[in-house]
Amino acid sequence: MTEMVKKKIESSKESIINEWLPITSSRNAKWYYSAFHNVTAMVGAGVLGLPYAMSQLGWGVGVTLIVLAWVITLYTLWQMVQMHEMVPGKRFDRYHELGQEAFGEKLGLWIVVPQQLLVEVGVNIVYMVTGGKSLQKIYEIGCPNCHPLKTSYFILTFGCVHFFLSFCPNFNSITLISFLAAVMSLSYSTIGWGASVHKGISPEVDYSPRASTSTGRVFGSLSALGDIAFAFAGHNVVLEIQATMPSTPEKLSKKPMWKGVIIAYIVVAMCYFPVAFVGYRVFGNSVEDNMLISLQKPAWLIIMANAFVVIHVIGSYQVFAMGVFDMIESYLVKQRNFNPTKTLRVIVRTGYVALTMFLAISFPFFGGLLGFFGGFAFAPTTYFLPCIIWLIIYKPKRFGLSWFTNWICIILGVLLMVLAPIGALRQIILQAKGYKFFS
Repeated sequence: MTEMVKKKIESSKESIINEWLPITSSRNAKWYYSAFHNVTAMVGAGVLGLPYAMSQLGWGVGVTLIVLAWVITLYTLWQMVQMHEMVPGKRFDRYHELGQEAFGEKLGLWIVVPQQLLVEVGVNIVYMVTGGKSLQKIYEIGCPNCHPLKTSYFILTFGCVHFFLSFCPNFNSITLISFLAAVMSLSYSTIGWGASVHKGISPEVDYSPRASTSTGRVFGSLSALGDIAFAFAGHNVVLEIQATMPSTPEKLSKKPMWKGVIIAYIVVAMCYFPVAFVGYRVFGNSVEDNMLISLQKPAWLIIMANAFVVIHVIGSYQVFAMGVFDMIESYLVKQRNFNPTKTLRVIVRTGYVALTMFLAISFPFFGGLLGFFGGFAFAPTTYFLPCIIWLIIYKPKRFGLSWFTNWICIILGVLLMVLAPIGALRQIILQAKGYKFFS
């Protein structure tokens, strides 16, 4: 009798904790919520760096890799949506839970959690930089005669917004923010390639390799791989997004989730391909690592585009931060027996926003950060970890189509993980030579 009472108390306690945690507290999301969240998670700073990646790779290799990345990541995202409910009566609400099913309780945590944290924290740092630089661009274009201000001030301004938004309790509570961010992504992407078309191709445009030396071309190509990897990387929060959807044995969540993913990937294609190809066509090898910086006129349109970028990365920051909040709060409440209170949530989330803002102010190397995080962190969690888990759990027929497809993705993903950070690290070092902290 005592044992039964203990089990009831533990079950009640677990239920209270799950209702408090951001991922499991609300499960009434609609299919279009997943479309908003996936677009917001996928499109962001990465799309603005694609023309720059093209300038490092050239037409043939650049187009091939961008299209290939779109296809591979759509396939691995489909795998994750399918695996969310692969065990009857159980849902894998978090990426690490899926990893634990495949690799074991302890090993699964050590394989997935460090990589997922690196991705989500890395993205939030990069988005802090992106938001701050976009605000700075608005200031410089809107008031060309004003006193120039440090980039640090604009990152600080952008970061202050998140001290308030981070108190949204769960994914469903940021749906409106995510919707606005998704609309903004399509808007500023359209402005980016549309304004480029309007500007026209200048007579001196050059499509030769960006770097003048063979060493520079090699390292530049490697860094471009990371830029492309960074652009296609919403997988780190896909299970967490799916966890917010209702699911029954008769109506599994994977059907509405996949519907939302398809819509999201169509929007991704509408954003990425025109920006990458038109941007490179117009500016050639002189394009900036943030394409909107390459555009100077008309001023009002560039200000609008940068404002849209700011709104988008506000939403993107929140989508990725929600996964981090869930990890930290889960650990403190479940492992360290903290009470699930508002005070705890305020301390955790305020501290996290302050940390990412400080790191963004300290290291605002936009282009290099894209390549480094894209290759080192995104490649495993996006390109090949879902394939490894799929092979372990589903055990497809050896040398069959599924087996070959997954191994090809794994090999390409491992090459990406090894090669991309090398070029990006060199780029960061070169940019850091003339940089002063908190400039």
